[in-house]
Amino acid sequence: MTDRIVLGIESSCDETGVGLVRLAADGSVELLADAVASSVDQHARFGGVVPEIASRAHLEAMVPTMRQALDESGLKLSDVDAVAVTAGPGLAGALMVGVAAAKAYASALQVPLYGVNHLAGHVAVDTLEHGPLPDRCLALLVSGGHTQLLLVEGIAEKITEIGTTIDDAAGEAYDKVARVLDLPYPGGPPIDEQAKAGNPEAIDFPRGLTGPRDPEFDFSFSGLKTAVARWVETAQRDGREIPVADVCASFQESVADVLTAKAVRAARELEVDTLVISGGVAANSRLSELAAQRCREAGITLRVPRPRLCTDNGAMIAALGAHVIAAGAKPSPLDMPADPGLPVGTLVVQ
Repeated sequence: MTDRIVLGIESSCDETGVGLVRLAADGSVELLADAVASSVDQHARFGGVVPEIASRAHLEAMVPTMRQALDESGLKLSDVDAVAVTAGPGLAGALMVGVAAAKAYASALQVPLYGVNHLAGHVAVDTLEHGPLPDRCLALLVSGGHTQLLLVEGIAEKITEIGTTIDDAAGEAYDKVARVLDLPYPGGPPIDEQAKAGNPEAIDFPRGLTGPRDPEFDFSFSGLKTAVARWVETAQRDGREIPVADVCASFQESVADVLTAKAVRAARELEVDTLVISGGVAANSRLSELAAQRCREAGITLRVPRPRLCTDNGAMIAALGAHVIAAGAKPSPLDMPADPGLPVGTLVVQ
């Protein structure tokens, strides 16, 4: 196999991403460009992503972001040998913009199209930074829309969900707590910053789904979010000043404690010695710190992509596309639909 250039398009939520990678003859994957346009500022006044606004933003950003990626890589569109696109899961309208664009590019260039899984992309992106994944590893995917534990048995072969959130995702809980504390949206960065000056033991917030009868590897952050809101309401009613830094630190400690404890326990039980953490919340300083400590104590290798690659981007889709091509997967048909509920086990839409 000769070197191939794979174009990746991501539009599942509020980032328009276009990435380019080189799939070498030996199966290695090299990142050539990663261009992202975010519509987060347009959603900030609503305190969350508005699907219609996201879809329109993707329409406006797709061509400029494509041009940016090509300029960054020094390539021309005619150099592209295959197109990969997020087929799901995600927001229906947002997905359709990316899928339609990918179909147009693949058709115009007369190259194969691969509709791939957004969640698997978050795992595959780590190979751009740390090289090939082991044959078996565990992935903790933590973002505004997803909190999942995934058993990866070949990034282009088999991914199995072993745990998921039954209500709010971790990133969603951050956004809602930030709103309670009058902090900016999205809530992850400002809470993380405030927490650095706070005491994580100041308030004993609950650890969701950690009882002896609870699902071992599932997550729940709705109760934690409510507990923070009730604590703040009580303090305000009593006329007390809200110790924002302490609330943030205590909330963040609860989230990081549950995520890392369950991930390490799962790795031990499944006899997996590598943990990959990805998704937007992977950039959280306390999560990274506690994960590193607990993995070190358990003899588990921890892999976390740099923050730019953790959030939604086209590079992760291009990387996954390269891996499925290398594995010999069949291309997707040009009438492939976008699937907002695409299960993680479906790596390529056929």
